[in-house]
Amino acid sequence: MLQRSISVDRMANGIVAQQSGEVAPRAALTSRGSLWALIIGSIGVVYGDIGTSPLYAFRVAVTIATGETGPTPVIVYGILSLILWSLIVIVTLKYVVILLRADNNGEGGTLTLMALAQRAMGQSAVWVPLFGIVGAALFYGDALITPAVSVLSAIEGLNEYNPHFGPFVMPLTGLILIVLFAVQMRGTARVAAFFGPVMCLWFVAIALPGLYYIGTNPRILLAFNPVYGVEFLFQHGIIGLATLGAVFLAVTGAEALYADLGHFGKQPIQSAWLYFVLPSLALNYLAQGAAVLANPALIKHPFYLMYPDWALLPMVLLATAATIIASQAVITGAYSLTRQAIQLGLLPRMEIRHTSESHEGQIYMPRVNTTLLIGVLLLVGMFRSSDALASAYGIAVTGTMVVTAMMAFIVIWKVWQWKPLAAAALMAPFVVVDATFLSANLMKVVEGGWVPLAFGIVVMVIMYTWRRGSRLLFEKTRRLETPLDALVAMLEKKPPQQVAGTAVFLTSDPTSAPTALMHSLKHYKVLHEKNVILSLKTSHTPRVPDEERVRIEPVGKTFSRLTIRFGYMETPNVPKALAIARKLGWQFDIMSTSFFLSRRALKPASRSGMPPWQDRLFITLARTANDATDYFQIPTGRVVEVGTQVTV
Repeated sequence: MLQRSISVDRMANGIVAQQSGEVAPRAALTSRGSLWALIIGSIGVVYGDIGTSPLYAFRVAVTIATGETGPTPVIVYGILSLILWSLIVIVTLKYVVILLRADNNGEGGTLTLMALAQRAMGQSAVWVPLFGIVGAALFYGDALITPAVSVLSAIEGLNEYNPHFGPFVMPLTGLILIVLFAVQMRGTARVAAFFGPVMCLWFVAIALPGLYYIGTNPRILLAFNPVYGVEFLFQHGIIGLATLGAVFLAVTGAEALYADLGHFGKQPIQSAWLYFVLPSLALNYLAQGAAVLANPALIKHPFYLMYPDWALLPMVLLATAATIIASQAVITGAYSLTRQAIQLGLLPRMEIRHTSESHEGQIYMPRVNTTLLIGVLLLVGMFRSSDALASAYGIAVTGTMVVTAMMAFIVIWKVWQWKPLAAAALMAPFVVVDATFLSANLMKVVEGGWVPLAFGIVVMVIMYTWRRGSRLLFEKTRRLETPLDALVAMLEKKPPQQVAGTAVFLTSDPTSAPTALMHSLKHYKVLHEKNVILSLKTSHTPRVPDEERVRIEPVGKTFSRLTIRFGYMETPNVPKALAIARKLGWQFDIMSTSFFLSRRALKPASRSGMPPWQDRLFITLARTANDATDYFQIPTGRVVEVGTQVTV
C-alpha cells in the first residue's frame, strides 16, 4: 500500500520549485565546471538512444514512402520536414520545456509521474496506477528492442565497407550483445566515464556532413517549412501514415530525457539538447536528404554512404560504440524502473546487487538482465536486419508517450494547480500528436510490431496480477488477524513467560498482530522483554530524508510500533534504518535482537477475487520472489522464519 510521507508544507514548496524551474538539490550546480561536467554526462547517458536514430530513421521512412520508384524531392523534403518538426514538437516542447518541470523531488520518469499523480488524486483513483503499469510495461518493450536495432544497424555498416563482411554481421552483433549484457554485473561506473566524450565525438561526427551538404545545396534548409510535411501526408494517404510510423524512429529515446532527470538535473539536460544534440541531429538529417537528392542510389544506406571511403570504417566503429552506449543506457534504465516497480508494489521482490560503493543508483539485477538478453537475441535472430527490426520499433515508445502526456495533464492540473481547461489546452495537442504517431505505428503490428507489444502486455498482466493479488491477500489476512492493541492489553494483564532480548516482528499491517507473533505465543508460550512491530512503507517520493525515515510509537510496556519509510527509488536497508531509530532513543543491539518473519505458502481458494489462471500466476510470482531477509538486508543469523499456509 502506498503511503503519504511528506507534509503539506513540503509539497507546497515542491510545487513552487517546479513552477519556478529550480534545479533539484541533488543536481545542484555549484560552479560552471560542474555544469559542463553534467552537460557532458547527460550527452553520454541521456541522448544515446535518440542520438543513434540517424543510422536508420531517414532511410526506413524514405524506403516506405518510395517503394520501387526511388526518392523524389517531394518525398525527401516531406520526410525531412516531419522528422525536424517531430524533434521540435515532441522532444523540445513536450519533454525539454514542459515535462522536465514535472519532477518529484528532483526525479523523473513514468513511475515518478504516476507517484505524483497518485499523491495528487488520492488512493481512490485506482486508474492512476493502471496508467503507470501501462507506461512501465511498454518501457520494457522499448528496452527489449533498442539494443537489438541499435547494435545491428551499426554493424551493418561493415557490409557497406566491404560486402564480404556480410555473413559476419549477425554473429558479430550477437557476440557484442552477449558481452554487453555479461559485463553488467561488474557495474557501469568505469565504462560510464567514457560515455560523455564518446557521444560528444559522435555528435560532432554526424554534424560535419551537414555543413558540407548544406553548402552544396542550401535549398535543403527549406525542409524546416512544416508545409512540406503536411502536404506529404495529405498527398500520400495510407502510405503517408505508414511513413509517419517510420518518422517516429527519429524521436525514440525522448523518454530518457525525463527518466534521467534525477541524475543530471534540468539545466544540463536542456542545455545539452538545445545547443548541441538537436543541432547535430538536424544537420545530419539534412545531410542525408541532400545526399539522396544528389545521388538517389545512396538511399541504400545514406548515413554511411555520404561519408568518404576513408572515413567509412572509423564511422562504423564509432557507431558501434555509440549504439553500445545507447543500449547500456536503456539496460540500466530497466534496472532502475524494476526497482521502482518493486517498491511501489507492482512486482515481486527480486535480487538487487549494488555495483558501486559511492553511487547508490548503480545496481545490477540478474533476473532482469537475463530476461532482456534472451529477448534481444531472439529479436536479432527473428528479424536479422535493422530495417525489419525498425518495423517492430515504435509501438511501445508511442504508447508510453501517450500515457505520459495523460498523467502529465493530471500533474499540471492537480499539483501545479492550473485550471483544468488551461492544463487541457497545454497537453491536448501533445496527446493528439502522440496518438497520431501511435495509430501510424499500429500499422506495423503484423510486420513485427506485435513483439514488443506482446512483451509489454505480458508485463502489464504480471504487474496488475501482483498488485491485485497482494491487495486481496492483505485484505484477507487482515480480517483473520487480531488487533494489536487488544492483544497487548491482554498480554499485559496475564503476561506469559518472558525471555531476555528484543524481538522484531515484520508486518505489512501495523494495527494487527503479526502472524509470526501469534505462532510464537501459541507454540513457544514465551514473550521477549522488548517486542517491536516493524512495518516498512514505500513513500510517493523518490527518497526519504533520514529525519523522516523512522517513527516510533509505544503500544504498551513491552511493545512498540516502529514504522520505517523508504522512497520508491531506494533499496530498503533495515539495519541502517534501525541505527537511525537508536538515535531517537530506542535501545537497539543487533546481537541480542531476533527478527521474526512470516513465510506464507499460498494455496488457491475455492472462491477468490481473481480468475483461477490469475490465482495460479500470483502464486507462481510469490514463489519466485526474492527472500525477504536478503531484500531488506537483515543479518541472516538473526532471523527466525515462521511458515503458514494461506489461501488466496
